Amino acid sequence: MTGSDDQNARGTRTIRVFLLDDHEVVRRGVAALLSAEDDIEIVGEAGTAEHALARIPAARPDVAVLDVRLPDGDGAEVCREIRSQMPELACLMLTSFDDEDALFEAVMAGAAGYVLKQIHGSDLVGAVRTVASGQSLLDPRSTARMLQRIRARQEKQDPLKDLTDQERHILELIGEGLTNRQIGERLFLAEKTVKNYISSIFTKLGMSRRTQAAALAAQLKADTDKNHRHHR
Repeated sequence: MTGSDDQNARGTRTIRVFLLDDHEVVRRGVAALLSAEDDIEIVGEAGTAEHALARIPAARPDVAVLDVRLPDGDGAEVCREIRSQMPELACLMLTSFDDEDALFEAVMAGAAGYVLKQIHGSDLVGAVRTVASGQSLLDPRSTARMLQRIRARQEKQDPLKDLTDQERHILELIGEGLTNRQIGERLFLAEKTVKNYISSIFTKLGMSRRTQAAALAAQLKADTDKNHRHHR
């Protein structure tokens, strides 16, 4: 397509849009709604994540309107995968319910916006234009909730964030059932020094008993092993 072909009747640049929705009726309705606008052109459609991943790069859209829930995956996965190849692509997530999990996954995948299918037609057109111009279209309240979740998830992922490397190592050895003397021998530390380290660990973790620390260390090790197996 030449530069002149990519101009609409009003002389402004045409926004190229790709649609992904597994419901054909919804897809046709959105396509008809957007195509009626002078500055928007539908350049491709898909009903599954697989077809979308295959077709989007060739269609070269400016905006991909992606259904969140799909029979073979979800819109967030498609957004993440496609934007790794086409970082300039704006993904607008479309869903039929206010799903915080979907919002979280979509934003983490790099989506520029998130709208409900119950949205008014004119609002959807406006949303497409907004993300096409490089702006974000995330509801401030939803974004605030999501950022709170990100922070909570990070804290949950790393309950040891306040521990030094040496304290983390000692906690691991407590989890292995070593006594203070054995830990001292392993790390070439005086037993009294080990006791001081353990006292600091208990304070930082809000614990009072060695068994609590051992249980936490065992849980973290199990989580780490599980993650390693999952990513193999």
